[in-house]
Amino acid sequence: MATSDEDKVAFVSATRALRRRLGSGVVRTDEVALKEASFDSSRIAVRPVAVIRPVKREQIGVVLKLANLHGVPVTPRGRGTTLMGSAVPLHGGWVLDLMGLDAIRIDAEAGLAHVQAGANVGAIQDAAAAAGWFYPPDPSSKQYCTIGGNIACNAGGMHGGKYGVTRDFVVALKGFLPTGEFVEWGTATRKFAAGFNLRDLWIGSEGMLGVVTDAVLRLLPAPAARWTLLTSFADEVSAFRAARALFAARVQPAICEFLDRASVTCAEAAMKTTIFPGQPGRPVILLELAGSPAELRDTKKTVLAWAAAHAAGHRAAKNRAEAEALWAVRRKCSGAMFQMGDAKLNEDITVPLGAYEEFAVWLEKLRASSGLAIPTFGHLADGNLHVNIMYHKAVPAECRAAEKAVLALMKKVVALGGAISGEHGIGLAKTPFLRLQHSAAAIGAMRAVKHALDPKGILNPGKMFEVFEVWKAPRVTASFPWDHK
Repeated sequence: MATSDEDKVAFVSATRALRRRLGSGVVRTDEVALKEASFDSSRIAVRPVAVIRPVKREQIGVVLKLANLHGVPVTPRGRGTTLMGSAVPLHGGWVLDLMGLDAIRIDAEAGLAHVQAGANVGAIQDAAAAAGWFYPPDPSSKQYCTIGGNIACNAGGMHGGKYGVTRDFVVALKGFLPTGEFVEWGTATRKFAAGFNLRDLWIGSEGMLGVVTDAVLRLLPAPAARWTLLTSFADEVSAFRAARALFAARVQPAICEFLDRASVTCAEAAMKTTIFPGQPGRPVILLELAGSPAELRDTKKTVLAWAAAHAAGHRAAKNRAEAEALWAVRRKCSGAMFQMGDAKLNEDITVPLGAYEEFAVWLEKLRASSGLAIPTFGHLADGNLHVNIMYHKAVPAECRAAEKAVLALMKKVVALGGAISGEHGIGLAKTPFLRLQHSAAAIGAMRAVKHALDPKGILNPGKMFEVFEVWKAPRVTASFPWDHK
């Protein structure tokens, strides 16, 4: 993380050269710009030398070529909603802020969205909906995050189980190699088999293999009807077992959200109400079906029979207003967790379907052994759970317990055949655990790809492969609107 004085002098000199090429309006070195670009939602903070906000695609090529010439690290950035430190300029250098490239164009005939990297994901969904189409990937920060960041981390969201994640909707990409050369991966066609699929290498690479400037996204016809059902269960094991029974019945809900007892208790306290009268603090599963009215009629019968057989209680929405009221518990739970601690480790792990009950039992033991509250919620249709390890920053014993708990969690997830990250990526925060997931040979292959595309190592250096001591990192105190979504 430390940058030598000699490097800093070289970076400043290179910045002057870049400003002469692009102008002071694009190359910012004022205190406000540097501070805003020094951290993301991980709160890990490292000050860059300059922030570059291109307004034309070709300016990015200029930035990268000069960076290679002078050895300046470049960190691509969107809104900064990433929780893993992926957008932190770890080695200083330049932050490449892509928010100014935010065009959106819907091809209503082809069912495709042509977007630039800085386009807001919620705005893309709204534009698609206005043309009668549907873009399913919906991270909780969708009203703030950018599609470039979603592509960099292969973001998912609540619709992932039925529709898939960002990777499943990217048809083509445009952008720049770390060396500054412009490339296109694919075309605006549904089929493309001309050469290696380097498009998918960029998706999920966290800005380490190239800078995305444009994407073509596949859209789906907008569902004609939706139906929402909230169910409660005696405990987490019962809820997980019931979810497996639902999927075994070949029901594929558009959304299948789970909240454990702690998450529900926090949400109920924030809402000042009990979700199911007489059943306070019960774990819940919130289902949404989507499709044609005929599809929903048949599936609703199956789901209601399932609820009668497995749930302790259930309540169906009669209209969209009632559906929105049922969703309040999911919207409130994350922010309300700070009742249990002033800090949390939000770990987005993925568990195989067959291991759901075993994981629930193990997680209860982790709560007991750590002495910490660990409210958990997530997307049961694809096994992506958000395990929130709560602690108090001013209590050293709780900090140590949280550090031990997250390591135990990652080891268990891998032992079950799961993934240490489902949609947040690795960044800096999960670098200590990558070697639990991948062998030395696998990591060596990833490093070889990185070196082949970025021989001077200038693009987002220090991420993923090098173990970062997260607990010793300098941090800022900041609150973001998306924290409580």
